Amino acid sequence: MDKRRSSERDAFRLIEEMLQLMESRGLVELELEHQGMRLRLKKAGQSGPQLVEYVTGMPQPPTASTASPTAPKAVGAAEESGRRVIIKSPMVGTFYRAPAPDAPPFVEVGQDVDAGQVVCIIEAMKLMNEIKSEVAGQVMEVLIENGEAVEFGQPLFALEPR
Repeated sequence: MDKRRSSERDAFRLIEEMLQLMESRGLVELELEHQGMRLRLKKAGQSGPQLVEYVTGMPQPPTASTASPTAPKAVGAAEESGRRVIIKSPMVGTFYRAPAPDAPPFVEVGQDVDAGQVVCIIEAMKLMNEIKSEVAGQVMEVLIENGEAVEFGQPLFALEPR
């Protein structure tokens, strides 16, 4: 078994345990450093916990984007890039455009989407995780192919906000 896959499994296990702890204790934010890996989860409104930061390797000092209390940048959240908004992957896994192999894709290029609408699924550790758009807009690009592996923070879609 290669070391990277083992560390990814450890990260997924820690994330699941942190999510359960947050829910059971009613926590809004939780941060953990373990064996050179730092995880920080923060509850964002009614949508439940979100992975805000995942860092492997040597501990790093907070940067301006992670230290700002007024504007935490959540991976998986929409990120503005000029006029376009980029939807990024909140986790490592396999990207699927449709709920089943024979089903139509959740969204197509040129289609309008609403905030909260499911745009894809990412399979991680045999769990299917719906990824939703945080903004209303028009899908301008699908940035990854169906069935491909995605990394944490990898751009998935480019939207033009309404």
